[in-house]
Amino acid sequence: MLCAAFALPGVSAGAASAAEAVTPKLSWADCADGFQCAKAEVPLDYDQPTGAKVELAVIKLPASDQAKKIGTLFVNFGGPGASGLQRLRERGKWPWLFSAELRSRFDVVSWDPRGIGQSTAVRCFDTLADQQAFFGSFPEMPGDPSGEAAFYASSKELADRCQQKAGNILEHVSTANTARDLDMLRRAVGDQKLTYHGISYGTHLGAVYANLFPNRIRAMVFDGSMDFVGNATGHDGTGTTVPLDTRQDVPRGIAETFGQFLRLCTEAGSDCAFSSGDPAAKWAAIMARAKQGPITIQGDDGPETWTYSAIVNTAGDLSSLSGWPDIATLLQRLYDARNSVAATQRTAQGEQYTSNRTEAFNAIQCTDSDFPRDPAVYSRYAQSEDQRVPYFGRIGVLDMMSCAYWQSKDTDRYTGPWNRWTSAEILVINNRYDPSTPLHGARDGAAELARARVFVTEGYGHSSMLAPSTCTEQVKRNYLISGTFPASGTVCGIDANPFAN
Repeated sequence: MLCAAFALPGVSAGAASAAEAVTPKLSWADCADGFQCAKAEVPLDYDQPTGAKVELAVIKLPASDQAKKIGTLFVNFGGPGASGLQRLRERGKWPWLFSAELRSRFDVVSWDPRGIGQSTAVRCFDTLADQQAFFGSFPEMPGDPSGEAAFYASSKELADRCQQKAGNILEHVSTANTARDLDMLRRAVGDQKLTYHGISYGTHLGAVYANLFPNRIRAMVFDGSMDFVGNATGHDGTGTTVPLDTRQDVPRGIAETFGQFLRLCTEAGSDCAFSSGDPAAKWAAIMARAKQGPITIQGDDGPETWTYSAIVNTAGDLSSLSGWPDIATLLQRLYDARNSVAATQRTAQGEQYTSNRTEAFNAIQCTDSDFPRDPAVYSRYAQSEDQRVPYFGRIGVLDMMSCAYWQSKDTDRYTGPWNRWTSAEILVINNRYDPSTPLHGARDGAAELARARVFVTEGYGHSSMLAPSTCTEQVKRNYLISGTFPASGTVCGIDANPFAN
């Protein structure tokens, strides 16, 4: 029987034929450390459900008490572009994320969504060496107009490479199609309704699923949640005129969290390397000096040269509380060396690109969302946002620059409505100070849904995954197991001060 949920504005009418797709068979096999793995074949194009297929790599941590198992808890860890296989292996046994009680009642399942990792993936380079060389030479996000031309050119080159190399999968990687894949996986494990935990971008996937399949929801937790209208099209038509994170005011979330970083550092005293004197004044001094030119410090492997943009990007990376002490140490070293002469060669900073996460992020995000196409729009906003949100304003303007040049579109992407009445009320969890999904956006997103309730953790960092809170996990656990929401007046904090020894 066809599901009426497919016949919606913003979704191709032909997608109704997705109900004709054959439910994949999951042949689970042990894959080390108590996990089981499987592959699932799903349609490349749900308008042609019996046509070409893509392969999904799936991983499961079986419930520890199979006799009392409720069903399957599907988890998307965010991104887009993050490997669900890798992250479930790394984080599936973190007690503040999935307690023993929760894992006893559910098989916890994640997967690499289409376009990502070990599933049928977006590949924009012929070899790993090509990929590493390209990203290794990619210009850093410009701290002033002088760096914009090179940054824009490389952003366009990435879009062009993906168009040339990634084939027709680029036309089928929207979150709407991933939501349909998720429903196929739900069918494959035999659950009548979906139990789901979405983190960060995973909340957008959850919102799309909730509106495509509103009667198939048993329980949904959105953790570090988004503004869904703002992400997809922008409010009041701003999608094509205002950069994505600017229109969602992510820089304000970064700045507010950085303010808490400085406050907690001051209160921590000697436990925080940046606490002596006035940290706010020291930060301003570092940035004023970096505006004049790079600062060189001695690193573990020799001199490291830090530009204004590199410092801003690192200081604004406050998602994981475990990284706050290292940021404080770096800032103190930069402050101590602020009068040094910069080395002539800049030491490369950042991760080695050993996955397709960057390509997949762009392929999915540029497909899902509306973006301005004129580079001049970004230049204007970079200047005005610098003034509105000092230091961090540009991040929200330029962090998805390749989307200005992206060519492929998925005609089945989802743009609303967002308020279909769901068979269960959704629990939205957000930290009060979240630099990636600010609380104001989480509240906006929850208000766009038909049935959602917001629970605020009095803490810092991005989601309960990166800001541990045993109390919040219990709130989540009680809802997922029994459907109960926290009692009025319930307050949760994080487990520890990020600067506590």
